[in-house]
Amino acid sequence: MEGAVEWLCSGEADSLLEKCDLYLVPNMNPDGSRRGHLRTNAAGRNLNREWAGATMEQSPEVFLVQREMERTGVDFLLDVHGDEALPYCFIAGTEGLAEWDAGKQARLDFYRERLVAANADFQTRYGYPPNRRGKANMGMSTNQTARRHGCLAMTLEMPFKDNANAPDERFGWSPERSGRLAVSCLEVLEKYLDR
Repeated sequence: MEGAVEWLCSGEADSLLEKCDLYLVPNMNPDGSRRGHLRTNAAGRNLNREWAGATMEQSPEVFLVQREMERTGVDFLLDVHGDEALPYCFIAGTEGLAEWDAGKQARLDFYRERLVAANADFQTRYGYPPNRRGKANMGMSTNQTARRHGCLAMTLEMPFKDNANAPDERFGWSPERSGRLAVSCLEVLEKYLDR
């Protein structure tokens, strides 16, 4: 997030900012993070399983973000995660939606292919297998947002320790590499908007 914000404020992103309004949520789970929770908020809820029925009592973080999304509309969503098991940077799409079709696949492919070309840390060989059509978990942010708003929604996963495709024995997966990936994601967003 720091890399994205720095780039957005540098003047280099002016053409992107002329084309769209960006809404950034630096930390979807601040109370859980403060308590050292990897996935759950203070109420013990996994916030990436709350998007089908968020409430102010159990998952106010999701409830309030969804309310704002309804107000503004959503044309693109990138939900950024760290994967503790897979040592790669990859994107998981919403192929499990019942309404998934060739046009939606083409939008996902467009974004992923250009991100591969833009950033050496990103790859498409390793990642989660896509869900079968109609088997999407609608409690997840990307699936729920893609359905509600008809937009391209993806989860970007980054490794916790190092990228196996481009290991750095001294620093591993670092804030600097993460920041460069953020800039690449935003640069590819502009290409996506221009397509």
